[in-house]
Amino acid sequence: MTITLDSKIGLIAGNGQLPVIWAKNAKLNGIEVVTISLSADNKKELKKHSANVYDFGPGQIQKISDTLQDEGIKQLAFIGKVHKGLVLRRPKFDARAIELLKQAKRLNDDAVMLMAVSELEKIGVTVIDQTIFIKELMVPTGVLGSVKPTKEQEDDAKYGFWVAKAMGQVDIGQTVVIKNKMVMAVEAIEGTDKCIERGAKIAKKGAVVVKTAKPSQDLRFDVPAFGLATLKTMKKYKASVIAVEANNTIIVDKAKVIEYANAHNIVVMAI
Repeated sequence: MTITLDSKIGLIAGNGQLPVIWAKNAKLNGIEVVTISLSADNKKELKKHSANVYDFGPGQIQKISDTLQDEGIKQLAFIGKVHKGLVLRRPKFDARAIELLKQAKRLNDDAVMLMAVSELEKIGVTVIDQTIFIKELMVPTGVLGSVKPTKEQEDDAKYGFWVAKAMGQVDIGQTVVIKNKMVMAVEAIEGTDKCIERGAKIAKKGAVVVKTAKPSQDLRFDVPAFGLATLKTMKKYKASVIAVEANNTIIVDKAKVIEYANAHNIVVMAI
């Protein structure tokens, strides 16, 4: 469904470069960006592309809600990683956040995000497709770079794709690690890089990492992404291939990723 964008849009920004790229592209498209920063690692860069940047913890629901209303925000995007382990630690969780957590039947990714969407709708804020200003970062079908997969690696990638889709169906995670058509690790609360570390250690050498979107991926949040940090983790633990879902996965710093993959004999492919 096509929507008409407001001239002023809110951004709830997690870790990494994706929120910065999003804010920069939105500004280039004439959008005034008001950012709620949930991470210190990119706040300085976000200030370059945002009209205002507010620094809150992910559990400060009331302050976030009040700020969005004070700024007159009616449309909002979520982008960037916010580690769901925070739910266990509950830092700076206000009374409203704690009450919402108590009401939740489950706290998997989609359940938490849909709960957030519901709360925002109550104050007249619509959550929009997070990829709207970063469509060019989606990975096309094929092999990126000069390192080609073997037949065995392609078979592992295809098997991993099937496993990852099955995991996504029940919203466990997006990443699996495969070797010789066996599952070495599946991603849970620890995140992609820790999943790669666990699986690649078991595989010893030559693991295939597969990352896919969920079968019913909601483009408002948690679209799969990877970048140079993922490949550096793979190199450290001697994983050989990363296979992602074509046209449904975001790649950050594509040129640097390809350069690094070529230099370290890592296959990067989209299927």
